[in-house]
Amino acid sequence: MAAGATMHTFEVELADTDRGVYEEFTLRAARHPSETEAYLVTRVLAYCLEHEEGITFSEGISATDAPAVLVRDLSGKLLAWIEVGAPDAARLHAGSKVAERTTIYTHRDPAKVLAQWSGARIHRAAEIVLHSFDPGFIDSAVDTMERRNTITLTVTERQLYLELNGVHLSSAVHDHPIS
Repeated sequence: MAAGATMHTFEVELADTDRGVYEEFTLRAARHPSETEAYLVTRVLAYCLEHEEGITFSEGISATDAPAVLVRDLSGKLLAWIEVGAPDAARLHAGSKVAERTTIYTHRDPAKVLAQWSGARIHRAAEIVLHSFDPGFIDSAVDTMERRNTITLTVTERQLYLELNGVHLSSAVHDHPIS
């Protein structure tokens, strides 16, 4: 854990009916002082929405050559490069060259995020999708987040139903192809 980082714990109950994933697990996420709470919430949601065997958080801000979340198989092969926020085109290009699948989850305005990649060279760009949430959803989750959290997350037909520390929130997951 980086010096000065704040540790957050999430007790997660996940029911992703779209993918047939039903799990209970504990996530521990260190929030670096330069990382916003909105970024942390989006990172946790990305982890949950992509949850599968071999998923892990990277080492965070200090890991400049790794995404926020990644998935490896038992042999160590990189299966998924999962970015959060608004990564630059060079990161996406590099990530899509080394992983079988690349995707992004953002807490920012998706139109502005997509605009920054316009005309940029990104390997396999047609296969990469930017995922966003309804306006205000991430901010509402941030307002509810504490150091120790309980999450119940249900996903049905790309609609999220989130109970975070007893507060109920919902949002669609919006998919935006990047090319």
